Amino acid sequence: MVLGSVVVVCGVAQVRSSASDHRYTAGDEVPLYANKVGPFHNPSETYRFFDFPFCSSAPVKEKKEALGEVLNGDRLVSAPYRLDFLLTKEEVAKFRTVVSKNYYFQMYYNDLPIWGFLGKVDKEGKADPSEYKYYLFKHLIFEILYNKDRVIEITVRSDPNSLVDLTQDEPVNVDFMYTVKWKETETPFEKRMDKYSQSSSMPHHLEIHWFSIINSCVTVLLLTGFLATILMRVLKNDFVEYAHDEESADDQEETGWKYIHGDVFSTSFIFILALVGVFYPYNRGALFTALVVIYALTSLIAGYTAASFYCQLEGTNWVRNLLLTGSLSCGPLFVTFCFLNTVAIAYKATAALPFGTIVVIFLIWALVTSPLLILGGIAGKNTKAEFQAPCRTTIYPRVIPPLPWYQQTLPQMAMAGFLPFSAICIELYYIFASVWGHRIYTIDSILFIVFILLLIVSAFVTVAMTYFQLAAEDHEWWWRSFLCGGSKPSYKT
Repeated sequence: MVLGSVVVVCGVAQVRSSASDHRYTAGDEVPLYANKVGPFHNPSETYRFFDFPFCSSAPVKEKKEALGEVLNGDRLVSAPYRLDFLLTKEEVAKFRTVVSKNYYFQMYYNDLPIWGFLGKVDKEGKADPSEYKYYLFKHLIFEILYNKDRVIEITVRSDPNSLVDLTQDEPVNVDFMYTVKWKETETPFEKRMDKYSQSSSMPHHLEIHWFSIINSCVTVLLLTGFLATILMRVLKNDFVEYAHDEESADDQEETGWKYIHGDVFSTSFIFILALVGVFYPYNRGALFTALVVIYALTSLIAGYTAASFYCQLEGTNWVRNLLLTGSLSCGPLFVTFCFLNTVAIAYKATAALPFGTIVVIFLIWALVTSPLLILGGIAGKNTKAEFQAPCRTTIYPRVIPPLPWYQQTLPQMAMAGFLPFSAICIELYYIFASVWGHRIYTIDSILFIVFILLLIVSAFVTVAMTYFQLAAEDHEWWWRSFLCGGSKPSYKT
């Protein structure tokens, strides 16, 4: 059944059914919200829908949004349609600018996202940009699929026959309108989000993902074979040699890692930084809400771990250590936020957080994060265990012999980060395409497999690098092992 009609409205009717359960009866108004507008090739640059001269018959009604939706840059407002009005020369120029930059708009209908372009540029047969024609779409066609009392799918397309010429800086009359077509479908409500995940789960895309996994598995097997056949053989020979030396000549000078075995457990400062992410691709703002909540709650674990390790390694100023734990990640993040939010406010972008949201985040940090961090630090200080090294440590560390350039910190980090990065580089492309583009990443199972392989490869490479460092009689392995294991982000930049 197809119900086609051109609807003329001068405002937004009162919604008589709750949209929370997505159920409606005949005659109910399903709310349509306009979200934001921005250039297609830069999804991070978005502006409020009514920052542009669209029609509005009444004061714009903003939709109350959750914390995560605001952090995501969503600014939903009611979307009245088809009003006759006059575009001034300035408004024509503004529309022409966004059309030339291929701007798109985003709306939400019953929590279903829809996208469309504001206009088009006619470049056919024209070599000189001054001869281009700029057109604004004034007629949108909404096609809505429903199953009984629920909306299943919605698409929007622009009518190519309803265009407004914006080439000249002259006032023009624009008659915005839209057409609604309702069609019945057998698709169940539970599968209405499937179409948004098809792009990332197409057969040719899955083949690329599985190729990435196979590449990572081969890397893991090679590293496992390397550690099993080389390192274990070397260590076995070392143990036999050292045992023979102890029996035959106790005064013979030790070499290699045995020479510094009493120095490798000398006390060092340790900072543990953890990031736990949760991603719900279809729930607007869920990722940012989860990040804020998890960061606030895990501050208890951070405080406990930092204070426990610090006191275990005989640190004396545990309060300073606790302050560093709370500020090493939060401080740079706050400075970056202040800069980016200031720029967003200057450009009136939707990424700018409202003052109320900033206050909410500050209260979460002051009333939840900081107290939990302090409680965790006190608990870690009082329940610390005594550090037990597996061997007797020396009082005075030995002098590290001169090392060749390839055994310095930076070359070791470069070598240690290459193999783990090669194991995830293909998957990383799709993740960045989702973060910085319009893709939606939904293959969580493959991402989990790649993540496990990344951990294994990182562990194996770090073990190998640490052994080579100790074999070169360099006992300062604590920070080196941490930097080698965490050198992968340098390749991502």
